Amino acid sequence: MSARKVEQEIAVRHPRETSDLFGHREAESTLLDAYRSGRIPHAWLIGGAQGIGKATLAYRMARFVLAFRNPLVSQVQQAPTLRVDPADHVARQITAGAHGGLLVLERGLNDRGVMRTVITVDETRETISFFGSTAAVEGWRVCIVDTVDELNPNAANALLKILEEPPQQSLFLLVSNAPSRVLPTILSRCRKLLLRPLETDDVVRSAVTATDIAADDPALIEAAAASEGSVGRALSLLGGDALKLQQRTAALLATLPQVDPRELHALGEALGTSDRVALAAFVDGIDRWISDKMRTGDANANLPRLARLAEVWEKIIRAARDTEAYNLERKPLVFSVFSMLADATR
Repeated sequence: MSARKVEQEIAVRHPRETSDLFGHREAESTLLDAYRSGRIPHAWLIGGAQGIGKATLAYRMARFVLAFRNPLVSQVQQAPTLRVDPADHVARQITAGAHGGLLVLERGLNDRGVMRTVITVDETRETISFFGSTAAVEGWRVCIVDTVDELNPNAANALLKILEEPPQQSLFLLVSNAPSRVLPTILSRCRKLLLRPLETDDVVRSAVTATDIAADDPALIEAAAASEGSVGRALSLLGGDALKLQQRTAALLATLPQVDPRELHALGEALGTSDRVALAAFVDGIDRWISDKMRTGDANANLPRLARLAEVWEKIIRAARDTEAYNLERKPLVFSVFSMLADATR
């Protein structure tokens, strides 16, 4: 079974392996209604906070379209949701990553076996041959981009070209953790579907579905309560250490633009040298802080500062990906991040 590792003892099922969806009935109904109308937009941007089920919804939609290629048949017209029986042959093929009608663009491994920091232009150009081929599968072709935020500039331009002249019966599902930072030219060619953070009960149910954790596990319940509606965040917080690290990060962020070097040293030590969970918790804490600033800032009075924060966030994301990909020391990243944030908030 393919899995995303959150902590060594917790295996998390990939969204393509998850048939259930919690908390997004309105968004699901929007996709279903559009499909059975027979006039579905060819491209959708599914946006929202990280870890709330965007990719799960995208795979759920892909599964439904490829299982029911004619939107006018009774199974589609009478369907209450996008759910497809996991035993269906299309569902099994998608779970195995072997359906000829589905192309997934996501970060992969480079020639050295290291996870790339971006989705490359060569990978994105696969869409041209994928949509141009007629031999593999008749009818709908679906492309999931998970996430569009990780396209490098050349890859984004390559995707834009095919979005501008979409083939017949093509469907693009672009997942984004930061829709406001997606290229305006790509945004203009997509129907936007923004997902809200989940209720705590839905976080628990989603986490149970994605893992083998019991619904009444006290650690899961505590993590879900602190997750702010994100299943991914809840899973990263399990065990308590990540939660404490985020709290320490939040305390330092509250002092900006002033920073205490001793506290930065301590935070860098807490991140360890190769703990991906700790690094993810640190970056997630920064993301939440910047997102809050972007949402609550006065758009007129603070526009230059908000622009600086957005630029800094892009640099932080790239630095964090490089740190993870090349297993670099965490402490220099901590000092660099807080130095950039201090400059941006003065």
